[in-house]
Amino acid sequence: MTQEARRPARLPLRLRRRPVRWEAQRPTWREAKPALLADAVKAALARPSGNWFVLGATGDIGGHRSFGRTVAGVEVVAWRDAAGRLLAGPGACPHLGAPLDRSPVHGGTLRCRWHGLALDGAPFAGWEPFPAHDDGLLAWVRLDEAGGEPPLPEPVLPLRPRTAGAVTAVHTVTGVCDPEDVIANRLDPWHGAWFHPYSFVDLTVVDPSPERGTERSDGIAVEVSFKVAGRAVVPVTARFTAPEPRTVVMHIEAGEGQGSVVETHATPLGPDDRGRPRTAVTEAIVATSRRPGFALAHAAAPALRPLMRAASRRLWRDDLAYAERRWELRSSGRHPG
Repeated sequence: MTQEARRPARLPLRLRRRPVRWEAQRPTWREAKPALLADAVKAALARPSGNWFVLGATGDIGGHRSFGRTVAGVEVVAWRDAAGRLLAGPGACPHLGAPLDRSPVHGGTLRCRWHGLALDGAPFAGWEPFPAHDDGLLAWVRLDEAGGEPPLPEPVLPLRPRTAGAVTAVHTVTGVCDPEDVIANRLDPWHGAWFHPYSFVDLTVVDPSPERGTERSDGIAVEVSFKVAGRAVVPVTARFTAPEPRTVVMHIEAGEGQGSVVETHATPLGPDDRGRPRTAVTEAIVATSRRPGFALAHAAAPALRPLMRAASRRLWRDDLAYAERRWELRSSGRHPG
């Protein structure tokens, strides 16, 4: 490939010559075959996770106050030691069961607010720490009893650009569904231009195979344009893969932002007051570009992150409705898949 061929186009935007009305676009329901979607979900669920679950964003867990979340029905507390290392363990104090969420942390030691019991991350009075991992963007916890798989020393992480040179944003929403319903939503790219016309147009699935070898070459490939304003769009080629049973990653393989990823992680929480399952969807965006001007975007990252999170919230308003509807049909035995 020549240097000219590798160089990105001068402007990432394109003008659609003949915009197609929403109702006039090509239907995709014949391609989105229930059996094909079911096979893709089944393949994802069969991959090992090593019992690792996304706990939250790296930035959510600091060194002055603990962070708590119920994961797969297990109450978890997390904080950082004096060196900034992530620590995690059961969220109930071993003394009288006080909640350790939002407890003060001083010098890496968590102090229970009820009676001042101190935890430094080491086993104490029956309190045993959980393995924890910080990948620089997300915090993970390993729950072997809840996961029920052979444990792995680290999470199965997707390929992503170096976060130091990228613009990143993390957003979490919660819905009434199981993780597999979130995975099913993300492994159905055919719904993009129909269900999210405010963001996607001219979508074509060019490779619907869910299994083709390595993480970067398997999955489902899509040619799609992101809407900017009016007729202005940014065309890309993206590929959706599932490196583990609770994660789907969209890799931008060609076009503006080549190398960027959007990770969707589904973490089971616990039942709501009606006994329905709840799942936290954590979306991590790692945006990069070969353009010299991307350095300006990187410098403006603090201002861009709220916009990135707002766009993610708008998409997940609809996608959670999809996942929750799928759970409702599946739990009642009415789902065609």
